[in-house]
Amino acid sequence: MLLQAVLLLLHCLASTLGQYELCKSLVSTDDGSVWEHYACQPKAASMKDYMRIKVDPPGITCGNPPEKFCTLENPYLCSDECDASNPDLAHPPQLMQDRERSGLITYWQTVSWSRYPEPLLANISMSWNKSLELTDDIQITFEYGRPTIMVLEKSMDHGRSWQPYQYYADDCLDAFNMPPRRVRDLSPANITRVICTEQYSRWVGSKNDKNVKFEVRARFAVFAGARLQNMDNLYTRMESMKGLRDFFTFTNLRLRLLKPALGGTYVQRENLSKYFYAISNIEVPARCKCNLHASQCLLQDGNLQCQCEHNTTGQDCQRCKKGFKAKSWKAGSYLPTPNGSPNTCFETPLIQNCECYGHSNRCSYIDYLNIVTCVSCKHNTRGQNCQHCRLGYFRNASAELDDESVCIECNCNQLGSLHDRCNGTGFCQCKDGATGPKCDDCFPGYYWKQGCYPNICDEEMLLCQNGGTCYQNQKCICPPEYKGVLCQQSRCEGGKDCNAASSSHLPMATLLRGVCLILLLRPT
Repeated sequence: MLLQAVLLLLHCLASTLGQYELCKSLVSTDDGSVWEHYACQPKAASMKDYMRIKVDPPGITCGNPPEKFCTLENPYLCSDECDASNPDLAHPPQLMQDRERSGLITYWQTVSWSRYPEPLLANISMSWNKSLELTDDIQITFEYGRPTIMVLEKSMDHGRSWQPYQYYADDCLDAFNMPPRRVRDLSPANITRVICTEQYSRWVGSKNDKNVKFEVRARFAVFAGARLQNMDNLYTRMESMKGLRDFFTFTNLRLRLLKPALGGTYVQRENLSKYFYAISNIEVPARCKCNLHASQCLLQDGNLQCQCEHNTTGQDCQRCKKGFKAKSWKAGSYLPTPNGSPNTCFETPLIQNCECYGHSNRCSYIDYLNIVTCVSCKHNTRGQNCQHCRLGYFRNASAELDDESVCIECNCNQLGSLHDRCNGTGFCQCKDGATGPKCDDCFPGYYWKQGCYPNICDEEMLLCQNGGTCYQNQKCICPPEYKGVLCQQSRCEGGKDCNAASSSHLPMATLLRGVCLILLLRPT
């Protein structure tokens, strides 16, 4: 009874949380206690603790050489100094993400606009080497005035490409040729629109107006209500509205500072030391993107890593674990609320019994065929279980299937065979006239000469006519008075003088003997 009460409590807790914080819980069934799995995601956190900041161009940070600065509120008070060699006067980039526990405000600062009218430009790149999802407003705190013009950009591929997130200007039409908009004016249909806002760029003359926001909460409120009490509707939209989930996803952020605060006036050339950028804090509330397959995300070897559930793996739980590909990988789903669908990668039973007879140690699941097959079969084998021989090889009948010599090369004679393949007993397929297991011999009536060719003649069968003799089965050597392939044609045909023909074709030895006899009989 106590165990059932504990299990019931855990199940109730999983149901009441409703924010996808649990990946699984034990539930009691008629067959005993079983794990019930849910879609899950890590809690939101301040990602400034994990971000890596890079500032460019080189030399944009103040202090080298040392420089004095003025303030917009009192341009004649120029007592602030930046000196990179003095820790008390330096303003390096890491001060944008410190905790300021002592109460003293610390900030990164650029050089002044001493090169006016050349633009004062600065880029601040933030990277995490991890996919993240925004959960609340991004907030950048500027000391000594918010920029007149700036752009917030994001990357979803670790900085290889960038897209604008939001434009900021005191005059959007003039700066970006865009009409000014506010997030609260957006509708559910265009909530992912990139806008230009004038809300955070105009000079208000108050030191308290330091923050520039990228409003996330207001976008959530379009679906979940002003107090975010209808989160089920937001999660439903996350699943059904194309691009909504990706809109809040990023791997990198970048601030492009294009024009510093001017103090509500035009640039005063006589005092350019009051124009610069200074940032004391950057807040990025977000969670690790784990594709709803993890409830925890931990720092491992300097990088954030999802602690994957549902038999998934990867930094973002973006693929199935080895041996769990009976079903293609899918991200978890927020629906049905409140626990969603885990879309677990199921174990492939055949993987565990993946029999390759020792010719492979790796198997792969082919989704559209719903089969598991051995990969990269060795020892000249092939097939789903490496149970067949490769083309050009045949099965060694005296060897077991797991023997490395189970497949023997056919070794078909290239000149006598049609191809290099043989049948199951090692016999090759021969060309006409060729024979033998490897097609390297000829049938009777054929002779071998770079392959098998039909005999022209045969001494035993006396195919050569009229006294002709067969030479190596390839040709008939005819008497002088006959010609033709088989000596079948008389040279006297056509009314010619046969005696002349005969004498003209006497053997050379007979002619020589006649010449010698004539010479001997001549009188001296």
